[in-house]
Amino acid sequence: MRFMRTMLLAVAMAAFAAGAQAKPLKAPALEAWLASYGAAWLARDAAAAGRLFTTDAVYHENAFEAPMQGRAAIEAYWARVTADQAEIKFESKVVAVSGNTGIAHWKASFKLQSTGATIALDGVFVLEIDEQGVCKNLREWWFVKAG
Repeated sequence: MRFMRTMLLAVAMAAFAAGAQAKPLKAPALEAWLASYGAAWLARDAAAAGRLFTTDAVYHENAFEAPMQGRAAIEAYWARVTADQAEIKFESKVVAVSGNTGIAHWKASFKLQSTGATIALDGVFVLEIDEQGVCKNLREWWFVKAG
């Protein structure tokens, strides 16, 4: 756990340094982005999720796998992972904003339609948002609890 916190802090600091030159992201803009992300998830709308990302965005869903590259890949991922989900709940809170980079804590839960199992997720986003409010880079770390 201590290693994970150290790694998250190192990634966040590097992202903050890289984002310091762009027009600064403000917490309300990140909150709006997160609300749109949540709405897309609740609707299981891959196209709506895709519109939150630049056409060449990079989405790091798993630190040990290659990231998704581009909006089309992100939409395909979303369509696949949300297809079996029902009764989705999503909440988020901005933790920090610096330059064009934001960090948010999020929680989600849903039922798998195929099995009826309830899944709870608790995670962190590190997001790089461009001046138009669209995500260029998303890294996420999450924990899962199945019940």
